[in-house]
Amino acid sequence: MSVDAIILAGGRSSRLGGVAKASLLRDGRTLLQLAIDAARAAGGRVVVVGPELETTAPVRFVRERPAFGGPAAAIAAGLDALRDGVATEGPAQVAVLACDMPDAARALAVVLEAAAATAGTDADGWVAVDDSGREQSLLAVYHREALERRVAALRTSQPGGDLAGVSVRQLLAGLVLRQVSVPDGGSADVDTWADAADLGVDTAGESPVPDMSTTPTADPEERLP
Repeated sequence: MSVDAIILAGGRSSRLGGVAKASLLRDGRTLLQLAIDAARAAGGRVVVVGPELETTAPVRFVRERPAFGGPAAAIAAGLDALRDGVATEGPAQVAVLACDMPDAARALAVVLEAAAATAGTDADGWVAVDDSGREQSLLAVYHREALERRVAALRTSQPGGDLAGVSVRQLLAGLVLRQVSVPDGGSADVDTWADAADLGVDTAGESPVPDMSTTPTADPEERLP
């Protein structure tokens, strides 16, 4: 069973001093490329929501409206892109993956397996959870119809008709979500330079890592509230 994927790669990276997470390197590959490789294992189309970067193979890039509108707006843009120009209905499920989890491939594989095994249940989505009980809603598989329904409802209720500033928690409100335990470290993300160091992530040679003591505070809408 193939599953399309939306990769979120357009955050401000405020706690990294504005250095784009997608461009950070792990063993010679960007975090974006690692996310693309993980998503392609699902067998469907891949859409990246964020600024264009070099990749090993062509992939479609789109931007959320407005740019830096937050992860919910990015998911909506990804859904729009997957629907554009498609004569027939795509896969019933869609994976959502933030680009800042360098070890997400094995975790996403576990979530995909759980989604396939329980596809006929009342679940609207399958969300990764680590051994501490922390949910990662940006490492998940959702029923496309459920996400489309929530996006449409929020667009109707928002004054500007877009999802700028809407949190992922709001987007997923009312959906039936199943937690899926993933391998240790699979959902670990890079939010700070300390995280990057712990996960073996670095910048390109021409972009030295800033002093962690001077890293600015987080943009509250960049990640889940």
